[in-house]
Amino acid sequence: MGVLDGRVACITGGTRGIGLGVARGFLDEGAQVVVNGRDASKAERTLAELDAGDRVHFIAGDVKQRESCEAIVDGTVDHFGRIDILVANAGGASNHAPIAELTDEAMQDSLVWNFWHTFWTMRRAFHYMIPQESGRVMSVSSLEGKVGKPGISIYVVAKHAINGLIKSASQEVGTLGITVNALCPGAIETDIMMAEGPAAAESMGMDYDGLLEMFASESAIKRLNEVEDVAAVATLLASDAGAGITGSLISIDGGTAPY
Repeated sequence: MGVLDGRVACITGGTRGIGLGVARGFLDEGAQVVVNGRDASKAERTLAELDAGDRVHFIAGDVKQRESCEAIVDGTVDHFGRIDILVANAGGASNHAPIAELTDEAMQDSLVWNFWHTFWTMRRAFHYMIPQESGRVMSVSSLEGKVGKPGISIYVVAKHAINGLIKSASQEVGTLGITVNALCPGAIETDIMMAEGPAAAESMGMDYDGLLEMFASESAIKRLNEVEDVAAVATLLASDAGAGITGSLISIDGGTAPY
């Protein structure tokens, strides 16, 4: 028996990287899981990779649209009958630039992709979790939700906003058996990092290898974390063992964050 037997999870951005790793961890512990991806063509590959039969279901939808966010949560309930766990994982950043050169459109896009998507999915999940007086909500924030870095302010601002939402939401639903937490990973070399990292590195005045070396050197363990490290913490929070952990911004960064 797994620690998540009988529970239903919804994971946005679940076709790769951290989202896929969390989905795999939840399935290993007995959960039924909905994975979301923007591109419906990824459904077959993702479901085959997770290889969990009818315990995993794919819902396509662009989390930059409120209607899609709500439909992903509603679709989870329609398919599996309930929602016990929400992991708002989708997000990222592009168009990095110094603040003096940053466009309104770039900042708005980052806020929608990261913060607004978290808000929209959380709000909809609460629609189901509050009446049942149970639930687990997590957002995949970032180390950059706790610190500032030059050249990537669109990402830093969005992740700080998520962390503030987590803190407030946990206070609102804390007596209803619902926990709300943020996972704050450091750098993990996923395919997303490999795609977006070079531009971020350039905006910080270095190359991609230098960026990875910087992240590793800033940590206590002197290496990057891995997807499985994040999945393990997410599984703990989703289980009964996580019932007393809420309103927390949990660093999974090898000891990099100052708090």
